[in-house]
Amino acid sequence: MEVNLKGLVDSSQDIGVPGGDELLEFSEALIGNDSKRLNNARFDLEKQLGPDAIPAASAIAANFSKNDRIANGCGIPVDDIMLKATKDIREELNLDSFRSAANTFRHL
Repeated sequence: MEVNLKGLVDSSQDIGVPGGDELLEFSEALIGNDSKRLNNARFDLEKQLGPDAIPAASAIAANFSKNDRIANGCGIPVDDIMLKATKDIREELNLDSFRSAANTFRHL
């Protein structure tokens, strides 16, 4: 399977994952405040990937959110080796422009 990571930050691109559009829409709806959008996203996700996809995607999103909040709250720095190893993908996806990236760089 060829995964297009640019699809994570550019919704006009196909991510290359079965049900990718539905998963991305579900993740966007999950962090929003529009219950109708979330209900539609759940329906579309179930239609595309089956009923088990909803709790699976929800658990993944919840775990990521938890880990991200802990890292941001603690100000966990990123080691130099990890900064070097992720340089290309951070540039490709423009991740350093995200507001939370400041938490990474303030420890350098």
